[in-house]
Amino acid sequence: MTTIDKPEKLPSVDRLLNDPNGALLVREFGASLVTRTVQTVLAEARKQVLAGTAIEYNWLLKTLSEETAHTVRPSLRPVINLTGTVLHTNLGRAALPESAIKAMVDVARGASNLEFDLETGKRGDRHEHAEDLLCYLTGAEAALIVNNNAAAVLLTLNSLAKRKEVPVSRGELIEIGGAFRMPDIMAQAGCKLVEVGTTNRTHDTDFELAIGPKTALLMKVHASNFEIKGFTKNVSEQALAEIAHRHDLPLITDLGSGTLIDLESHHLPHETTVAEAVRAGADLVTFSGDKLLGGPQAGIIAGRRDLITKLKRNPMTRAMRPDKLTLAALQAVLRLYTDPSQLATELPTLRWLSRDQADIARLADRMASTVQDHCKGFEVVAAPVQSQIGSGALPNDTLASAALKITVPGYRRPGRALIKLAKAFRDLPIPVIGRITDDALWFDLRCLEDESSFIESLKGLDVT
Repeated sequence: MTTIDKPEKLPSVDRLLNDPNGALLVREFGASLVTRTVQTVLAEARKQVLAGTAIEYNWLLKTLSEETAHTVRPSLRPVINLTGTVLHTNLGRAALPESAIKAMVDVARGASNLEFDLETGKRGDRHEHAEDLLCYLTGAEAALIVNNNAAAVLLTLNSLAKRKEVPVSRGELIEIGGAFRMPDIMAQAGCKLVEVGTTNRTHDTDFELAIGPKTALLMKVHASNFEIKGFTKNVSEQALAEIAHRHDLPLITDLGSGTLIDLESHHLPHETTVAEAVRAGADLVTFSGDKLLGGPQAGIIAGRRDLITKLKRNPMTRAMRPDKLTLAALQAVLRLYTDPSQLATELPTLRWLSRDQADIARLADRMASTVQDHCKGFEVVAAPVQSQIGSGALPNDTLASAALKITVPGYRRPGRALIKLAKAFRDLPIPVIGRITDDALWFDLRCLEDESSFIESLKGLDVT
């Protein structure tokens, strides 16, 4: 083993490239990438030697291999979500059903009729691919798809209320993830926010008094990530629609998450459906495709045809338009909703949200001893927990679940050991993401379906 303790003893770039290990890397990753990586590794080695740290030649080869592999490894990777939040924004929200994945693969393989009308042989409209299904499922006259719900709100306000006023209840001036606030979105849309009522109580008369010659529309925003309780009052969709239409104004309802079915039929808390908002009198409804709906990231606007036509004419629509993969996946997901009896089986989001707690508890009991075998020095037990729906949907409602609770026996302050263990799980080939709270690392098993693959991956767990 060659020890290198002086800069002049460092090998040349050519020597490392021509070493059998370096040559193998060149064949696998290409000469350009490996050469640049060799230069980086040697520069770092030179710093260490000049600082008085001797290194080994084999260390150079090992570092070269690791750095080259790290450079080409995808940064966006699948993970196992055991956080207890089903629709976790940081972990990609909704998992797509197999039919949606197949639809994406099919259109990704080659050309598709994205903007081509097969009937006439002329240019088509990409937004029409999912429009008929959306109208069927919501009762709307027309629909438009953009890249997320924030874009849907921004486009709607910019198209219908630019340089005009929009009254909104103070209790609905929400902030969504990433510090995006409804007042900021309205300002960017070019309209003037008129705050109505108070934080906890807004009456019909507050809207009546706020309407003036510059009013463009009325807007109702469903609360996201919070709920106001106690001495409260808000104006219902139906009442707000009556006020808006009496003044010849449209009503825009932002559902945020948005669902197409009555969740109570799956033993979940009620959430206003898009169809309910349309029936209540909303002229346009905006909602997400990748939350409760269980589809790809998308913003959907459904409602009156004349208003949708105005939105389509806005130049911003092109900047917000969805790609062919999003449209293929969304259309496949919407197709599942035409047969609600199959949803709990075919749609991962609904399957996980409606999963029986007893089934999850049995899974936790089975897995506790196996995980314990791979976590020497820790204690692993099955324990009851409460899952969250996530992404602003039903913020105060939780679901009874079961988890693996991992603790450090005998430690008064186990935080450092738990942080290291959590990192070891994240370093697995398919990273496992849990949460640390109450002096324990918790793995909520609500979203875990492939038990055997998870156990197999534990063979690579390094807790030393």
